[in-house]
Amino acid sequence: MTDLVSNGKISPSIPGESVRRDFPILEQRFGPNPLVYLDNAATSQKPRVVLDALVNYYSGVNSNIGRGYYQLSMAATDAYEAARETIRLAINAEHADEVVFTPGTTAAVNLLADTFGRSVVTAGDQVVVTGMEHNSNMLPWRRLCERVGAELVVVPVGAGGRVALDRFTEALGPRVRLAAVAHVSNVLGTVNPVRDMIGAAHRHGIPVLVDGAQAVPHRPVDVRDLDADFYCFSGHKIYGPMGIGVLYGKRKLLSRLDPYQVGGGTVKGVTLDEPVAYVPVPARLEAGTPHIAGAIGLAAAFGYVQDLGWANLRRHDEVLVNAAVGALQSISRVRIIGDPADQPSGIVSFVVDGIHPYDVGGHLDRHGVAVRSGVHCANLFIDSFGVVGTVRLSFAVYNTEAEIEVVRRALTTVRPGFWTEEHPTERFLATDPSTENQH
Repeated sequence: MTDLVSNGKISPSIPGESVRRDFPILEQRFGPNPLVYLDNAATSQKPRVVLDALVNYYSGVNSNIGRGYYQLSMAATDAYEAARETIRLAINAEHADEVVFTPGTTAAVNLLADTFGRSVVTAGDQVVVTGMEHNSNMLPWRRLCERVGAELVVVPVGAGGRVALDRFTEALGPRVRLAAVAHVSNVLGTVNPVRDMIGAAHRHGIPVLVDGAQAVPHRPVDVRDLDADFYCFSGHKIYGPMGIGVLYGKRKLLSRLDPYQVGGGTVKGVTLDEPVAYVPVPARLEAGTPHIAGAIGLAAAFGYVQDLGWANLRRHDEVLVNAAVGALQSISRVRIIGDPADQPSGIVSFVVDGIHPYDVGGHLDRHGVAVRSGVHCANLFIDSFGVVGTVRLSFAVYNTEAEIEVVRRALTTVRPGFWTEEHPTERFLATDPSTENQH
């Protein structure tokens, strides 16, 4: 294609050239270079419709919900619950009270581990996870197991960064009380067969949590079709605000949960000498003032994506991933990890042999290209490939094939730098605070 980054054109699989213009941040330049933002698996940029939703809430409706018997508070409550209904429809949950707003995926998994997990996992039991999990879907279960004397069973990752269904099924023994699996890998974009995994677990009576943080931005998710017991994701990865996320749970399971936090909004009334009467879910799990604007902004983000059309977004992912694979394969010493072109999910991870991934990331940054370099909060998964880390390209609706060409040209001139020469096998330098968040 002959698209230019500067003129805002995008792949023809996306309806209209206005998509890039919907995202104000893309107007930035870094010296002579336009911003090429390819770190969308970490967080996506926000379209004007989401920014407008936030401003409109704070400038026209701002009030606490469910606590005030006056028009502004009731309008805020209505907008918040309308956002919950939007999310219910988007993921095809059966009931609105199966949608719990959380600060994000990490918070959702911790909530579940400390409530549902504590209620079903005891000494001698097992919790099953996979070897590709993000730390946010690994560490809460590890901590739970350590606290109660249970065992964390990690299903190994096979060739190409995949978890074989038969290996997962083999791990589902009589001691397993819960399984937690990623829908899509945040490192490679590998898509797990979660529907089949859930079915296998259910045949053993085992409930399943699905980490959908990387799936929701790239494919429609139907929690009832998956038969997921729990499903969670973060709003900021699907063009919504930071600080808002969703924990979906089947009503019969959520209704069993004790409050994760207690305080305002969780109780019917309090006395000093009688048991506390908690309200039903979801309010019982949303203590205090929730991120009202965030929920409204997330609903606007889902509306934006649905207006673009999931079929168009899936084709766009396929175009960009295939273009990236072709471009990277044309460069000597560049090695793609995994098979991103199989069920493309907007992620391509690679290494440049002989050069530390931080040096590669820094070189791309000097060309205006924002990527993520390192272990991507999944160092156990990275370990299975025998590399220090990877460089990750992750795409969104506003990315173009022209931007991939910018990456290709920049990589032809990458050279070893500080990390390669001074710390070729290091992932973190504890003495240098500036590197603490580079993973």
